Amino acid sequence: MSKVRKIPMRKCLGCGENKAKKDLIRIVKNKENEIFFDETGKQNGRGAYICFNEKCLEKAFKTKALNRTFKMEISDEIYAQLKESINKQ
Repeated sequence: MSKVRKIPMRKCLGCGENKAKKDLIRIVKNKENEIFFDETGKQNGRGAYICFNEKCLEKAFKTKALNRTFKMEISDEIYAQLKESINKQ
């Protein structure tokens, strides 16, 4: 009997859909309160997930979902960097 690996699922902050972890982008807040994309998915810090979709990021911005997740105010500058990173993908 072969062992079936469980696929880790995460919820997108924008659309609220549960998707496979590898299909989402991880956003991390580290101990220095820096917020950035985690390409490896292994950086230390509090993680939040979002689809590879600009609309989901905009929705998360409008509903202040990242602010609630990271318990801090997220600047427009950080959102602009995140948006730029999504467009590069």
